[in-house]
Amino acid sequence: MKRYALISVTDKTGVVEFARGLVALGYEVLSTGGTARTLREGGVEVTDVSAFTGEPEILGGRVKTLHPKVHAGILQRRGKADDEAVCAAKDYPPIDVVCVNLYAFAQQPSIEQIDIGGPTLLRAAAKNCESVVVVCDPADYSRVLEGLEASDGLALAERRALARKVFEQTAAYDRAIAAWFAAREEKEEEPSLPAGVPLRYGENPHQRAVFVADVPAPAVANLASARILHGKEMSYNNYVDTDAALESVRELWNEPAAVVIKHNNPCGAATADTLAAALAAAWEGDVVSAYGSVIALSRPVDLATAEVLKGRFVEALVAPGFEPEALDFLCAKSKNIRLVSLDRPLAAPRKRLVSKRIFGATLWQESDAEAPEQWEAVTEARIPDELRPAAAFGIRMCAHLKSNAILLALATPDLRHASILGMGAGQPNRVDSMRKLALTKARENRERLGLSLEAAAARTVLVSDAFFPFADNIEAAAASGVRYIVAPGGSKRDEECIAAANAAGIAMVFTHCRHFLH
Repeated sequence: MKRYALISVTDKTGVVEFARGLVALGYEVLSTGGTARTLREGGVEVTDVSAFTGEPEILGGRVKTLHPKVHAGILQRRGKADDEAVCAAKDYPPIDVVCVNLYAFAQQPSIEQIDIGGPTLLRAAAKNCESVVVVCDPADYSRVLEGLEASDGLALAERRALARKVFEQTAAYDRAIAAWFAAREEKEEEPSLPAGVPLRYGENPHQRAVFVADVPAPAVANLASARILHGKEMSYNNYVDTDAALESVRELWNEPAAVVIKHNNPCGAATADTLAAALAAAWEGDVVSAYGSVIALSRPVDLATAEVLKGRFVEALVAPGFEPEALDFLCAKSKNIRLVSLDRPLAAPRKRLVSKRIFGATLWQESDAEAPEQWEAVTEARIPDELRPAAAFGIRMCAHLKSNAILLALATPDLRHASILGMGAGQPNRVDSMRKLALTKARENRERLGLSLEAAAARTVLVSDAFFPFADNIEAAAASGVRYIVAPGGSKRDEECIAAANAAGIAMVFTHCRHFLH
């Protein structure tokens, strides 16, 4: 009985020598297309698969080896009487060696480079590896020939190892094709935005965006139920910053307060006896960053408050309402400033669910409200009770800064109110937020306001949103004259930080409540 070996390869490396070896062992070589031509040019006698099956290639070569005679020859189980009888009746002789490697899809990805017949032949031969030798890697030609030359043939363990390599290769091939299709889908299918109010643009002008209000609407003051009284239409960034401003000022709902937001961070905030005084003090927190900012106020805007913004560029102003004189002044001031009226008073923050969208999923959590803060004095020195309001103000505002967050809260001379003297946020490490940003800004603001280091230090509380990992944070604060620190604690180096504070004469309190914001 003839023994057949089917060879159809894209990589022609060593294939002529391999085919010669098979012929020398008594195999008749079946082949197709370019492989058959290469073998003939190398002096190997070849039978075309089309002559073997009696069917010509069709569909421009897409169908060559997809024929029952080929696959029955590979898949028939030797020694199984039913298989052998069926194949003998149909003249489907066994094919004992299958040597195939696949179209070079990874090098030239396209529809026509997706191999169909090759993986089918390989998988069929690998499935029947107890009877068929399957070769997909030119590196295996020599050991296969040596095994076939042996008196007992190629060992079953070798056949199974060759089959395993086939499935590894076809799996990788399929993954590459799937990844290519996925990339095409992402590129060709423009993402569909949900139904909502179109915005000017997203975070950048080339990004589309919409505003989709919750149903039912929240009962408390919120942007979905607010009215835009004046100015340009809102963009994605305007909404994000205005929401950050609203959530920050909501913390200060029970007194006249103002929060200045830039890129989602409160760069200025203050409380005072009047709304105008609060806005003026909040602006001083960072006069450079306040340019082009979004501002939230805790009380309806009166004329005196509106006049604080004379000559100052603001993107948006959100408040519970606007008195007519204030509205007229602000509209005349700029045709572009967005005036957003909540049309309802602020109330204390309540725990609710908040979400953040990541690719393929939505993360939900409870809001950072009703925090279980404690007040544990951990140093020899103590923070005076009269600075507790400034410390509370600092904690509430620090919770709205991007981590790692450091905030210096400056109490008013009568110690009844407070404002941001300096802040650092969003840094990869806490000491940079402390030394390069918060302390530097606090020094600049103190000097601009004409405050001595001694006068400022006496009524300034430094707040951290999370524990200090190293004592270098305490040392940096001490070098800048800080006397009072509030932090959550909880580091394995807390004792080192406490010792550094004691050495510097700093009073430090642990709240045991972290306020990360990512």
